[in-house]
Amino acid sequence: MEETPVADHFTEFALPDTDLARKAHALAFEIETPALANHSVRGYVFARALADARNLVPGSDYDDEVLFLACVLHDVGLTERGNGNQRFEVDGADLAADFLREQGLNEARARLVWEAIALHTSLGIADRMRAETALAHAGIGVDVTGPGSARLPEGLAERTHRALPRLEPGCGLAEAIVAQISRNPAKAPFGSLPYEIARQTGADAPLVRWEDLVGRAWPGVA
Repeated sequence: MEETPVADHFTEFALPDTDLARKAHALAFEIETPALANHSVRGYVFARALADARNLVPGSDYDDEVLFLACVLHDVGLTERGNGNQRFEVDGADLAADFLREQGLNEARARLVWEAIALHTSLGIADRMRAETALAHAGIGVDVTGPGSARLPEGLAERTHRALPRLEPGCGLAEAIVAQISRNPAKAPFGSLPYEIARQTGADAPLVRWEDLVGRAWPGVA
């Protein structure tokens, strides 16, 4: 399947066409796998459509550029450049916010991007935060698992996937997450999405168990 050239995404999907948005888009396609970068743009396209379905108005109810920046950079923690010692969502939030500050984004908006990225896998929490965080969570989630896709305009998902194909099963997310955890188990703290993916896939990493946590909290106390 032929992929739309990167430069065409802004025209094809009416992405926020600002200098900062283009720099963030370029960064995602530079350091991420093509599957992850495509997923990141699709997440924004679907987030914006869900905002429309909820009658949310860009510029009034939410900051559209911040929503785009959060979506397009939400998986930079799964890259070599973004791979630190924290769960990938937090590593990615740190890298994204630092990059955006270097490009001149003010602290309040950079912090909102950080929040949206750090919480994008936090079911039951992200959807109760500010609109940008809730929408990023919803759009990214729709692209990964599908629920909520019925609220998308007819034909949008098909058109988006033609231009931005998935390329790998599950966008290659599980493989990228497990590869990081296998090298550094600290990236899968108990109860996190990375932990659960590692547990379910049988990752070659020593995962902390509940018994370990409570056992070492008060050793020797019955």
